[in-house]
Amino acid sequence: MLSFDIRSLEAKAEQVNGSLSPDDDVWEEGDARPAKSVEVSGRLSSANEGRFYFSGRLKGEVAMPCRRCLEDVAVKVDDEAHFIFAENGADEADDPDVFTYDSNARELDLRLAVREGWLLIAPAYLECRDECKGLCPACGQNLNEGTCKCVPVKTDSRWDALLSLKSDSR
Repeated sequence: MLSFDIRSLEAKAEQVNGSLSPDDDVWEEGDARPAKSVEVSGRLSSANEGRFYFSGRLKGEVAMPCRRCLEDVAVKVDDEAHFIFAENGADEADDPDVFTYDSNARELDLRLAVREGWLLIAPAYLECRDECKGLCPACGQNLNEGTCKCVPVKTDSRWDALLSLKSDSR
């Protein structure tokens, strides 16, 4: 559960133990979606009239192709998260770090904040390992599995001057 009654939050803090599914409609095309649900835990409390503060953790797993060889890679993500919520029209509403909500709303929905927090902590790309050799640019052979029979690609002759500087510096 990531939605809380605002009136009860004004009276006392709430423990947050919920999850955000990778199928939730809050995710947008191009987002680094989690492989499984993002687990959200922490505390949501009133920070003043019309303002609320969440402090907790986001845990999940992101899976995507290795940026070098395109093999599937999954990595766990676990980090702290802190969100500030304020009513529309509040002094802080123009701050990009503050999440706003409608002053007539009865519930405070954390999903947009969790999505943004996830996008900030999830890696933008993954590599299967540091020494990944990637794919052959000519035939697409995964060079981690063996070499290919392609002729090495000749570099553009306009780069020869820079290549000679590189070999001279060794």
